[in-house]
Amino acid sequence: MNGPCPRAALLLATLPAAAAATVTVALKASHRQLLADRHRIELTPLPRHSCPDCRGAGGWWVDGALPEMEACGCWANRPTLRIRLLPIPPQPGEPPF
Repeated sequence: MNGPCPRAALLLATLPAAAAATVTVALKASHRQLLADRHRIELTPLPRHSCPDCRGAGGWWVDGALPEMEACGCWANRPTLRIRLLPIPPQPGEPPF
């Protein structure tokens, strides 16, 4: 038989799920959160649960006349990674929406 192989079709169908699982594991290991919309892709740092200073809370409250939260260095000193997406110009003859 020269028809399509069902094993190959099943393997190709599970490939996107495996790639998504790999990306999820990589983001959790690097303590980052993924935000993606039509204007940007952004990776923001998250507090580490194993941090001995903040214990995963991301900071602590500073006493004084105006109490405020001081950010812990486990995530506040790490940069946010942004990729700005360029708008796609509309094709001639197509409506803009």
